[in-house]
Amino acid sequence: MLSLVPVKKCLPSQFQWVWAALLCLVASPAAAAVFEVGPGKPYTAIGQVPWESLNAGDTVLIYWRSNAYQEKWVICRQGNPNAPITVRGVPGPSGQLPVIDGNAATTRSQLNFWNQERAVVKIGGASVPSDTTPSHIVIEGLDIRSARPPFTYRTPTGATAAYIANAAAVYVEKGTNIVIRGCVMSDCGNGLFIAAATRNALIEGNYILGNGNEGSAYEHNSYTAAEQITFQFNRYGPLRTNCLGNALKDRSAGLVVRYNWIEGGNRQLDLVDAEDSVELQQSPLYPATHVYGNVLVEQNDSGNSQIVHYGGDSGNTPAYRKGTLYFYHNTVVSSRSGNTTLFRLSTNDESCDARNNLFFVTATGNRLALLDGAGRLFLTHNWFKPGYVNSHSTLTGSITNDATNVTGSDPGFLSLGRQDFRLNTNSACINAGTNLHPASLPLHQPARHYRKHLQSAPRTNHLDPDLGAFEYSPFAAWQNAAFGTNADNAAVSSEEADPDGDGIANLDEYAFLMDPLVASRVGAPQLKLVMIPPAWHLAIQFPRRPIPNELTYLVETSSNLAQWQQGSWYSDSGSVSSNAITAEVESAPLAVVRMVAGVQDVPSGFLRVRVQEHWR
Repeated sequence: MLSLVPVKKCLPSQFQWVWAALLCLVASPAAAAVFEVGPGKPYTAIGQVPWESLNAGDTVLIYWRSNAYQEKWVICRQGNPNAPITVRGVPGPSGQLPVIDGNAATTRSQLNFWNQERAVVKIGGASVPSDTTPSHIVIEGLDIRSARPPFTYRTPTGATAAYIANAAAVYVEKGTNIVIRGCVMSDCGNGLFIAAATRNALIEGNYILGNGNEGSAYEHNSYTAAEQITFQFNRYGPLRTNCLGNALKDRSAGLVVRYNWIEGGNRQLDLVDAEDSVELQQSPLYPATHVYGNVLVEQNDSGNSQIVHYGGDSGNTPAYRKGTLYFYHNTVVSSRSGNTTLFRLSTNDESCDARNNLFFVTATGNRLALLDGAGRLFLTHNWFKPGYVNSHSTLTGSITNDATNVTGSDPGFLSLGRQDFRLNTNSACINAGTNLHPASLPLHQPARHYRKHLQSAPRTNHLDPDLGAFEYSPFAAWQNAAFGTNADNAAVSSEEADPDGDGIANLDEYAFLMDPLVASRVGAPQLKLVMIPPAWHLAIQFPRRPIPNELTYLVETSSNLAQWQQGSWYSDSGSVSSNAITAEVESAPLAVVRMVAGVQDVPSGFLRVRVQEHWR
């Protein structure tokens, strides 16, 4: 917007100059600022950053140092979709995240905000800076801890104050388009707390563990309420010892929980009513919740025997979710010696559509119950141990079982002991799935899977979908068979590793059917000449794994070893064995691919086969 400033006694040329200056000033936004905090940086303390005047596009970089930053702050400013306000930790030399310790933390004197006792890092709710709804805020790469009794902090005025029981590492009082990514949140009442005035939150790639208060069931690793919130690629660990809270507790509308590793807690998932927000209760997103692609781990006899609670807990049953929990492609593993119950649906107005899951208990099958009592459960194409029961108490709801579920004594994990819950070659869960409920498509079709730890990888189907959180991976099965207990040791088993020291990485050893623990080049691609009358042709010969193999074998040609052209290629999703550059001569037992041009027609020629993996 332009505004005309009257200028008295100005010559026309002067007035034009003033107008041009105003036009330039208003039309060109100020450049975004970068505030660097850390040893040898312009700011040595977080409190030196002007939090009260951050603008769209500004970035605060907090560098790792050997001692923690004992500081806390509020963000109550607005970014925009193209220029968020970002607070980012810069890791140390070994990947260490900067530690933000709430115990004895100080606060910048210029800030003035309420609920200081509830967080180390707070978003929304302040007098200085002026109160607003923060928007487009990103917090990433910080290790935030120690906000709970008996820890204390210093207010902006310098007074000592105590944290209250429900204090959090990160507390979002209100905001829109909030991203919390790649952080560690621990040793607080709640690791993460998000209040109901929040809209569009993404909680991604965080490690949330060791929170809660002894003897209390009211604080959790994360406790959230928002309209549209997605949890993905996070790792949840157990709460603090003798703390009775849940791993992920949520009261949102438009909740998506996908591709997470959630271990421990009173319940792994406690998805209940928006008790403090009529607006959330009335949202059209409130009745549908999507939970898929997760690994849910119940430790031996810890916490509640129920894995998932869906509906409500306030006692105000008209406000309960009263919708459908779409629960699919999850792997649930319980090592309880006693009973395990998969679902507690609060009333018969709550339903669950459970399909393509893998439910495994280490105890006998009859220790597993489907429902606590109430609710409507629909089951199709899941894996169970035989002998599971409908309920360990009185079933007051209903269970529809279409008799397509798979049973067996062993689901075929790569390694239960190593918690590698991917599928082995002989698993009955391979190609045993079915189509998803139409309400989950196309937005919530599983596209990725969790990768230990705090990573993800593409999920691609071969034939029918597999049961559980992981599609069968031939490469992972090969790693498990080749390396055994070292399969989780990246220095030995990763694609780039070369444990036998023969100069051939594991990926190529796998692709060409070689032994990764024997130093040998037998099986490696070889050049040869083949006669296709009336000319000789340069060719390359190599073994090729049968489909599915998660690979693309790409034959390339060059005349100078600098520029390469794509010739024949082979992959799970389709192949091109011949084109104008190369042509297949043989396909089995060895692939032989030749140059189309004869050796007499090119002054020089080179061939190579390049292997690309699909699981990254």
